[in-house]
Amino acid sequence: MDEKRRDFLKITGACVLGFSILPVLKVSAKQVTQPPEKRPAYKDHPKALHGKRWAMVVDVKRCQEQNKKGECRKCIEACHTIHNVPTIPSVKEMKWIWKENFEHSFPGTAHEFVPEEFKEGPFILLCNHCSNPPCVRVCPTKATFKRQDGIVMMDLHRCIGCRYCMAGCPFGARSFNWWDPKPYLTQMNYDYPIRRRGVVEKCTFCDERLAEGLLPACVEACPAKALVFGDLEDTASEVRRILSKRLSLRRKFELGTQPNVYYLV
Repeated sequence: MDEKRRDFLKITGACVLGFSILPVLKVSAKQVTQPPEKRPAYKDHPKALHGKRWAMVVDVKRCQEQNKKGECRKCIEACHTIHNVPTIPSVKEMKWIWKENFEHSFPGTAHEFVPEEFKEGPFILLCNHCSNPPCVRVCPTKATFKRQDGIVMMDLHRCIGCRYCMAGCPFGARSFNWWDPKPYLTQMNYDYPIRRRGVVEKCTFCDERLAEGLLPACVEACPAKALVFGDLEDTASEVRRILSKRLSLRRKFELGTQPNVYYLV
């Protein structure tokens, strides 16, 4: 008799649970089956920055002048701190933005008469967010893709660590996580996801900050205002104004990737 009572109570409990979640399932099913025009629309942050072709302009002279005052690394530190980029001594280098000399920054440049002072360096390097990015074409899982505003992104959940994108990028702008980064972070930004071992990462033009109406971290941190960010398709933007008046170079332009990072000569 006790066994029959226990069985009865189990069946009754299951029925009560089923009826209790039925309204939730109906609501969920209704939301999924609703046509796109009736589904809740995604709303941007009221201050979000929008552009058609984001670009970065680097004033090399200003950067060099600031560097002479004491090896300025504030743009690098700001980027790496906000995005939880680890510093791992004596192992593979992790970098989103870094410094390099002229020979490695502009190898084989067609402009052989670049002023000598321009060659002094160092040069701030980062992902060029190319208009014709080879890294996107070679990625087998579409983990790396280009947004409509020109930013070349990484979907870390889709990345399988094959490193085809690293082979395809002619600028060395991507890093591979050989080790778990957590033990190497002296401070952690919990508002930005920490990558796992075995994925590729790179600069994203601070897409998460643009979504909140903020400029990229490196731009805000530069004390010399040597980095300028804006929309190239906007004729009134500061980047267009500067590029229309100053001579600039782009890294390995002859490869046809159409980089969107410009260096003022």
